[in-house]
Amino acid sequence: MFKPLIRKVNKVRPLEEDEENKQGPDPSCQSPWPRTQGKNNSERTSHKTTMTPVTSEEASSKIQDKTSEKILLRDLSSKSYSQSPAAPTRTTAEQKEVGAEEEGVASPKSKPLGTPIINEHMDAQLHALVRRLRQRTALYKRRLVEGDLSSPEPSPKTAKPTAVSSTQDSSAEREEEKYCGLLCCKVWKALLTGRLWRIRLPKSIDSYTDPLYLLWLLLVSTAYNWNCWLIPVRLVFPYQTPDSAHRWLVADALCDVIYLCDMLFIQPRLQFVRGGDIIVDSHELTRHYRSSTKFQLDVASVMPFDILYLFFGFNPIFRTNRMLKFTSFFEFNHRLESIMDKAYVYRVVRTTGYLLFTLHVNACAYYWASDYEGVGTTRWVYNGEGNKYLRCYYWAVRSLITIGGLPEPQTLFEIVFQLLNFFLGVFVFSSLIGQMREVIGAATANQNNFRACMDHTIAYMNTYSIPKSVQSRVRTWYEYTWDSQRMLDESDLLEALPTMMQLTLAVDMNFNIISKVDLFKGCDTQMLYDILLRLKSTIYLPGDFVCKKGEIGKEMFIIKHGEVQVLGGSDSTQVLVTLKAGTVFGEISLLAAKGGNRRTANVVAHGFANLLTLDKKTLQEILVHYPDSEKFLMKKARVLLQKKAPASGTVSPTKGLAFLSPPKPETPKMFSALLGGSGRAGLARLLRLKREQTAQKNSECSGEQARGQGGDGAERRLADRPPDRFEHEAGPVPAEEGPQTLRRAASPGGPASHSITISMAPSDEAAEEVLTAEVKGQAQQ
Repeated sequence: MFKPLIRKVNKVRPLEEDEENKQGPDPSCQSPWPRTQGKNNSERTSHKTTMTPVTSEEASSKIQDKTSEKILLRDLSSKSYSQSPAAPTRTTAEQKEVGAEEEGVASPKSKPLGTPIINEHMDAQLHALVRRLRQRTALYKRRLVEGDLSSPEPSPKTAKPTAVSSTQDSSAEREEEKYCGLLCCKVWKALLTGRLWRIRLPKSIDSYTDPLYLLWLLLVSTAYNWNCWLIPVRLVFPYQTPDSAHRWLVADALCDVIYLCDMLFIQPRLQFVRGGDIIVDSHELTRHYRSSTKFQLDVASVMPFDILYLFFGFNPIFRTNRMLKFTSFFEFNHRLESIMDKAYVYRVVRTTGYLLFTLHVNACAYYWASDYEGVGTTRWVYNGEGNKYLRCYYWAVRSLITIGGLPEPQTLFEIVFQLLNFFLGVFVFSSLIGQMREVIGAATANQNNFRACMDHTIAYMNTYSIPKSVQSRVRTWYEYTWDSQRMLDESDLLEALPTMMQLTLAVDMNFNIISKVDLFKGCDTQMLYDILLRLKSTIYLPGDFVCKKGEIGKEMFIIKHGEVQVLGGSDSTQVLVTLKAGTVFGEISLLAAKGGNRRTANVVAHGFANLLTLDKKTLQEILVHYPDSEKFLMKKARVLLQKKAPASGTVSPTKGLAFLSPPKPETPKMFSALLGGSGRAGLARLLRLKREQTAQKNSECSGEQARGQGGDGAERRLADRPPDRFEHEAGPVPAEEGPQTLRRAASPGGPASHSITISMAPSDEAAEEVLTAEVKGQAQQ
């Protein structure tokens, strides 16, 4: 397969004289082109291999390959390296000529006649590989000559010359330093590019679930509050001076940059819902943002009115448009409340902040009014003593909350200002108080409902004179239920959610427990989901009986929190085992028939226990929709009963499998007394009585004399009978009962004689017979 390729490669590779002497005149390794002596011949041949002439000293150091595959690998690898930088380079015309010759040699159509081709596809692939390797060799050679190597591949080891000048050493060191510098720069560039690529902004942002977007909103809200709180202060109070102007300008520029980044890079990427579909396309997101009112307010908030500083001076009034970005502030409040555990705490803090901001604005207005009237000109205005802001804020608090004790206004302006301040204070303060009441009322709504339910229950118990001990346990249940779950019934809360949400919550809370129940392993997963939705939570107080011994099992229990104890022993007070959270018990009772599975022990709550229950009726309603799971559960219940019946020792296999076949009725007491026993002993007694009855009939037919003889014969037969006959067949007979029966049936000379008649007759029902036993008594003549 490699033979044609070997021939062609050897044709384009010039062999040295020493190699020719070693290899001999092998016709397969000779080139079809005639060789010429001298430098021209070596250069002409090297054009075809894209290599410079090889010296005899280097050729002598090469090792001859023994197989054709090694020769191919050596030829291909030798083409990937080049000689020293001092070697002469080719011109563009020569390279084009060499490329044309290489294509002519590498093409399968230019094969010499007589070269066999085994696989044309493989031959073409190998030639294409050789061509690509030659192209790469030429590229590396050019980069090596130019001193620009970006490939991390090491340079080939060449033979060291005998004498190296100092100029060559210095040039080699400079080239190495240059190469290392370029390599380091490219590595750092790749690292920075990869890091920046990882932190790039996504194409779309989910504002409901992305935490980074919430952090960005916090930054935007901080910039918004800076403008809202400090622009009035800078506008009214003399805190903005030419000396501190550069500080205010830096802070304003930083806020403006945050506004611009939010408008240009963040808001156009927010996802939105249209017709129930979540839109994530970047063009649609940008178009939606630009068509919204929020975009108009954002544009108005970043309008560069600060340019007017150049004409009217450094006046903060030109930055009042920055307060229009209130939509981001309220969005941040909404997002933060949705992720907080106790959102009412933040609502109270936010409402308090609104009140403080209103007082802040009122303080700024009072200082403006004082400055308009003249600081210290009247008793009503600010007198100019102490801290300006704190004194004005104190006046705003007393005036807006209508505490009183303020100096009376003197001028008309002061009177109008004070009247407006009072009206505004009543409106704002009443609104904030009402909002605070709603926040606190919403936070305590569940607790108020709990207190109302508890009060109604206590009133009901007092009405019917319930004992104090029972009332105390009811109060304890209410208190523990509220403390543990902050609600009385979890189902009321879950019913308000859609079914899929209820299932998600139930799976997260209880699926790991229900999947470990041996009875439900291997059942349909959807059936388990339906079971999870039907589980009911029940809280037991310390000492409450979860189930009692002898009760009919109607439900299965799963311990969610707490512990329960299984009691047994002679007095049912011995703790057999303690079951902890995650344990399941009573699952077999779900598939038992009516009365077929009774509780075998008492189960008592050890401390407060929260149990999940699943009753039999609910399971049957679920299994109607899963017939395959029902059959699987029935089979598995039989196996579990067989395993648990021997271990318990109290439930027989028949009772344990009561749901498979009805229990066998017991034998009537009268019939048991008639048989006089059980097993083969009772059968022997019946046979003996039957023989005595036959002997008595024979004696009656032959008269008194015949009866006497029949009686003696019967006694003689009984005496001659082997004593161990019936004992061997039917087992021992009671010593007292046997002789009495014989005497009654065989002694006619007694005070009375008795006879027993036993008969079998078919009954009205099919496959049944009636056993009749009749006892006759006859007085002595």
